[in-house]
Amino acid sequence: MIMKKSMIITLGILSAILVIAFIIWSAISGRVAMNPPGTVGNTAGNLYNEGMFCEYDNMVYFVNSYPNGGIFSMSPDESNITRLNSMQARNILAGGQYLYYFHTGTLASDTSFSQLPGTKSFNRCKLNGGEDTTLSRDLISMGQLVDNYLYLLTASGNQNTFLKQKIDNSEKVKLADYVIMPACAVNGMIYYSGSKDHYLHELNTTTDADRVMWEGAVWNPVVEGDYVYYMNISDNYRLYRYSLSQNTEQKLTDDRVDCFNVGSGYIYYQKNHADTPQLKVMSMDGSSSWILAEGNYTHINMTSQYVYFQAFGDPYTLYHSRVGSNNYQTFTAASEAIGQ
Repeated sequence: MIMKKSMIITLGILSAILVIAFIIWSAISGRVAMNPPGTVGNTAGNLYNEGMFCEYDNMVYFVNSYPNGGIFSMSPDESNITRLNSMQARNILAGGQYLYYFHTGTLASDTSFSQLPGTKSFNRCKLNGGEDTTLSRDLISMGQLVDNYLYLLTASGNQNTFLKQKIDNSEKVKLADYVIMPACAVNGMIYYSGSKDHYLHELNTTTDADRVMWEGAVWNPVVEGDYVYYMNISDNYRLYRYSLSQNTEQKLTDDRVDCFNVGSGYIYYQKNHADTPQLKVMSMDGSSSWILAEGNYTHINMTSQYVYFQAFGDPYTLYHSRVGSNNYQTFTAASEAIGQ
């Protein structure tokens, strides 16, 4: 009898230990890992161009816009292309163990995902595409990741809201009820064009304090080193750069610009012209410019090795060009990856 009671007590203790261990394991396994200090989700230039490509930790994550596409990953040299999911998306961000993206409301193909077509959401998933989680049902105009917070510009009717949200969804704070585009994040600061004054503003992500840095006529600022590259609203959206240390500005081209991106020593931009629209390239100081492609192009995204873009009016075909090259081709590897 004593032995039987002892066995019952022992089994009870073991059961309690197993239950406690399971609770601890569940808590740990469900915990969202925080990001390394200095994490920024994507480049400003990419986010101004729909955020279709994002390079992180020697991998490129991209929206494969061909029919039946979705979000894919690949090496920077375009090898090892792998499907992560079948979501139609934009605004890809990467940091730590996770990807973030805005799901535009449709599936690229029939899948086993539980999310119904027509439901827009801002999602987080593992870098391999697993553990997809909805963080917001708001319509996200633009999002950026800075350390462990997502900075999101949302739109509802005529109302815009700018907020920050912790990556584990434990905090959500409204910062403004007007447009702040958070694409340009450098050293814990977000640089943006004021919605009313178009001055260059700086938002400190540690204190949430905002200040005017420079009273210019700025649109889509991109900070690279000592310079802020931007479209000058007062000069018919021509490209300029402003020196942060010298407090001087410089015109880079006489072309009116629709969109641009900056990286690896080059500026890629779409020249706006009724008769001769062109996708052009120039050095960072505005010199040595050349025409990459004739016609209207958009969604200029850059990685360390390639620049990607689409023809205006064609939401499917992707083109690519090696950074600094004089020619471009159709990105056939992307279409082949989905059997097109």
